[in-house]
Amino acid sequence: MKIRSVTPYVMQAGAPTETSWSAKGMSMSGSRCWCFVQVETDDGLCGIGEGSGWPLVVGAAIADLGQVLVGEDARNIDRLWHRMFVAQMGHGRTGVVGSGAIGAIDMALWDLNAKALGVPLWRMLGGKFRDRVRAYVHASSLETAQIAVAQGFTALKTGNIVDCVEKVAMLRGAVGPAIDIAVDLHGPPWLTAADAIAAAKALEPYALMFLEEPVPPEDVDGLARVRAATHLPLAAGERLSLLWGYRDLIDRQLVDIIQPDMGRVGGITQLRKIAALAEAHFIQVAPHAGTLGPVAEYAAIHMLASIPNGMIHERFLTDWPGREQAISQPLLLEDGHVVVPDRPGLGVELNHDFIEAHPPQRNVQAGGGHYLGSYAPGTAEERLYVQPRRARAAQFQIDKGNKA
Repeated sequence: MKIRSVTPYVMQAGAPTETSWSAKGMSMSGSRCWCFVQVETDDGLCGIGEGSGWPLVVGAAIADLGQVLVGEDARNIDRLWHRMFVAQMGHGRTGVVGSGAIGAIDMALWDLNAKALGVPLWRMLGGKFRDRVRAYVHASSLETAQIAVAQGFTALKTGNIVDCVEKVAMLRGAVGPAIDIAVDLHGPPWLTAADAIAAAKALEPYALMFLEEPVPPEDVDGLARVRAATHLPLAAGERLSLLWGYRDLIDRQLVDIIQPDMGRVGGITQLRKIAALAEAHFIQVAPHAGTLGPVAEYAAIHMLASIPNGMIHERFLTDWPGREQAISQPLLLEDGHVVVPDRPGLGVELNHDFIEAHPPQRNVQAGGGHYLGSYAPGTAEERLYVQPRRARAAQFQIDKGNKA
């Protein structure tokens, strides 16, 4: 089972229709790129994977890394992971771009090996704890929330630093206490620790499933301040990668839930180790999905099925129609759960014709009303990474006459 080729495929994808975090509920980007990879062996086997972290750049990194794998035994997954990691060393710490490239190839190797054995990926990961994985969907409007609940979803996520308290009050009043609600506070602009604490205090009466990314990922001490100030479960980690990147969050128990991105984290090999470290600290795993493509979502479902601390899966209620056309078949949904696939490997293949018909264009955010809507009025063109909130007494009110 010698590796014969490693081939990246980058495509332009349309934006999701509604997200939890943008100021008006819609996607913050006009479009996105997906980066897939195919690994082939000399005996005709083929595995696929997906990497994010800046897909246009990740695609180039995959092509470069693939050269060090040709001729290697595809069965030695973890050894090949280390071979790729060491091959990057001369470039310094390559962050989510480097881990996205390694992770995509690593995912393809797991897919390939499971196919070689004729078993679904979860069998190689130690079997499964569950046949279906509970999912939550983004909901910035009452209409979306009601549709989601009618379809059987029992958890929703909303957010945005401008009006999250108002949104949560609206949703809780409409769906009642039996539906879990999570809130995402990520930027731009990101909150200061003081403002994040004020937001958490205002949200405490609503018994959130979790409060996500209250401060920027670089502000670990700020996260510790938020942790000490609220009893809400905290979640973070979607912008991190590798086992070492999660060590502070887990060892210091700064969060209740880690959110590794299946395309950025460094592959299935790394996520297994991160999940085990989290389990030792009684921390749950709820992978970030965001703008990821469909192959990484398959991998996330196999992981969530196979670990004891797999909590919940992230989805959009509706997505770009091309999402299902880029692959052989979509995941099956049942009553707000994703059914764990039983087909060999990941259980999905790429539609190369569709991918090639959507060549990549741009994969950076240049602005737009939805993207810039969370800045204080008149300040959007400053493009600040962190911005203290203005009119705090009005923004962080719990209800009229009762302010945080």
